[in-house]
Amino acid sequence: MRDARDIILRPVVSERSTEMMEQRKYTFVVAPDANKIEIAKAVETIFNVKVESVNTMRVKGKLKRNRYGYKRTPSWKKAIVTLTKDSKSISILETV
Repeated sequence: MRDARDIILRPVVSERSTEMMEQRKYTFVVAPDANKIEIAKAVETIFNVKVESVNTMRVKGKLKRNRYGYKRTPSWKKAIVTLTKDSKSISILETV
């Protein structure tokens, strides 16, 4: 079993993800080989909350131009975690 901090890498802070926090949905960058069950257990242990569901998706890297031509940014995996109604909110992300 891996450590929970190896599965949840960092939160995604964007305009859309902060709007989703009102609906008790939090977005994280996760390890590419992590599954939904591992992600749910990791969020529950790190933040002391109850997870209702987890949606995952792979984000392809974009093609960016630099002075030497084109380069692709790295691909990554994103997880949107929905908390139960009786669970407390994740206060660390709301202050960011």
